[in-house]
Amino acid sequence: MNRPAVALASAAALFFVLPLAGLLGRVSWGTLGADLSSGAARDGLWLSLVCSVGATVLSVIGGLPLAWVLARMRFPGRSLLRGLALLPLVLPPVVGGVALLSAFARRGFVGARLYEWFGVQLTFTTAGAMLAETFVAMPFFVLAAEAGFRSIDTRYEDAAVSLGARPFTVVRRVTFPMVAPSLAAGAVLAWARALGEFGATITFAGNIAGRTQTLPLAVYLQLESHPDVAIALSLVLVVVSLGVIVAMRDRWAV
Repeated sequence: MNRPAVALASAAALFFVLPLAGLLGRVSWGTLGADLSSGAARDGLWLSLVCSVGATVLSVIGGLPLAWVLARMRFPGRSLLRGLALLPLVLPPVVGGVALLSAFARRGFVGARLYEWFGVQLTFTTAGAMLAETFVAMPFFVLAAEAGFRSIDTRYEDAAVSLGARPFTVVRRVTFPMVAPSLAAGAVLAWARALGEFGATITFAGNIAGRTQTLPLAVYLQLESHPDVAIALSLVLVVVSLGVIVAMRDRWAV
């Protein structure tokens, strides 16, 4: 019984290992430093860092109260709200980009007002790339944060209230320390997802060097003209993603 299971598990593991082995085999190790220090690579790395960190901050700002409402409040339509908040997890990223265009493009029902009232245009801008990354990254934070809020034993909060603690004090001294590991895990996952975002970004913000060309987009562009650079950047994304998964393993393990 164990042997067939081990054989199937080994085959499944090889399915993931072989492509990565192929990638490592194509890396030009002798010119890796030069490839990563090329202009396109530097611009992509820097822009990805800026956009992914910004997307993570926006995910935390918007996702924290949303996760708290989903975990602690009972109201009609809560399941629908949760479904909408987590929809980008399963939605094709390019469809997310089209949806963002419909809402936030210059002629979108929100974007038109932003441009008319404030002169703000999000499409084909760094802010637009950050917005697209936030759209696909925030659900990861919401999922982790909601699970964290649900795991808290509310009796500790009730005890603090019974002892005269004010709501802010309860949050600061009781709730936040207990949920902080889940929030940190969610933020890291959101950052990693934002760093690797491609479809929504290229659809909504375009692929403009120095403005919206993040690391995944740079890989796509460099693949035909400078494959060594594309492979070097792919290696960076693989290393970062694998590091995040390994670091977060204890947060997922039951």
